[in-house]
Amino acid sequence: MKIKMNPQYPSVDDLRKRAKGRMPRFAFEYLDGGCNEDVSITRNTADIRKVQLQPRYLRNYGTSSTKTKVMGMEFDAPFGIAPVGLQGLMWPNSPAILAKAANNHNIPFILSTVTTMNIEKASELTEGKAWFQLYNPVDDEIRDDIIDRAAAAGCPVLVLLCDVPTFGYRPRDFKNGLALPPKMTVANILQILGKPTWAFNTLRYGQPTFENLKQYTPEGLNLKQLGAFMDKTFSGRLNEEKIKPIRDKWKGKLVLKGVASEQDTQDAIRMGFDGIILSNHGGRQLDAAQSTINSLKEIAQTYGDKIEIMLDSGLRSGPDIARVMACGAKFTFMGRSFMYGVGALGNKGGEHTISILKTQFKQVMDQLCCERVEDLPQHLLNE
Repeated sequence: MKIKMNPQYPSVDDLRKRAKGRMPRFAFEYLDGGCNEDVSITRNTADIRKVQLQPRYLRNYGTSSTKTKVMGMEFDAPFGIAPVGLQGLMWPNSPAILAKAANNHNIPFILSTVTTMNIEKASELTEGKAWFQLYNPVDDEIRDDIIDRAAAAGCPVLVLLCDVPTFGYRPRDFKNGLALPPKMTVANILQILGKPTWAFNTLRYGQPTFENLKQYTPEGLNLKQLGAFMDKTFSGRLNEEKIKPIRDKWKGKLVLKGVASEQDTQDAIRMGFDGIILSNHGGRQLDAAQSTINSLKEIAQTYGDKIEIMLDSGLRSGPDIARVMACGAKFTFMGRSFMYGVGALGNKGGEHTISILKTQFKQVMDQLCCERVEDLPQHLLNE
């Protein structure tokens, strides 16, 4: 596919800076922030960038291919779009923009249970290729119905989220009124008035809601009641007893997201998962968490041939993707990077962000003289 890039914004950091100027502060801080003192979010990227790669300039070298296989499917690059909650709050219509871009570029798009587009629409926009992340409900009937909807929509992969047993402590969200229940303060209204493009698009596409959950939500709830309903309906906790009926019911590929330890990896293998995504929720849940790259180094060598290991949290560039793949990941996902792109460039943001990451990653492959993505571990410079 032809690469579509805006040369004024050649990096994710450039997109982040522009997005900050186009989004209301409460929306940008919800996207950009971690929890507590932001230690974990900073550590994720910093530790990834400690990884060094070694080129092989004099070897026989043809050309590099970025094509990658994971979960039995081939993609054009070893990265996909991670699930993000409340996307339409951060930028109106953003899940649709990203789903279309992912499909155009043949990379996976994962839809969150608690985002602002439903399973059926995601499937339509991706021609049945969207993955779905299940935020496990307390009610078994709701759980089973959501799984049935994902199957009917043709989702090839169901991703179970395990790293949100409680809501993260995010000081900026508290100040901005974005903890449940949400509040629209005078300060937030003034912020909206100062971002006319965001405000116009919100009017155009409507107030963001939990589209996947509309049919399970009682009518007529005020904001406080909606918050209480969400808190009661989705506990976020997983254990073997809750996973077994999901594994029995779901006939496609099953992935566990939020794994951070060898013990959880062993349990995932024993319970019949096809893959895991090493993640600490982008530094939004546990500020004392180990960085994802250090979890990967511990887990990949022992379990890489037993289960497909993927990673998210902390990646911001093509070189970051190459570093993670060299450390043993089968695939990578990013959430914030793509939301920065949409916040910066609107409808063109998804295509642009994918394009710069593809270009950056391909340049690393060419520079290393590495022909295949699976050969990247051969270029890892051991510490």
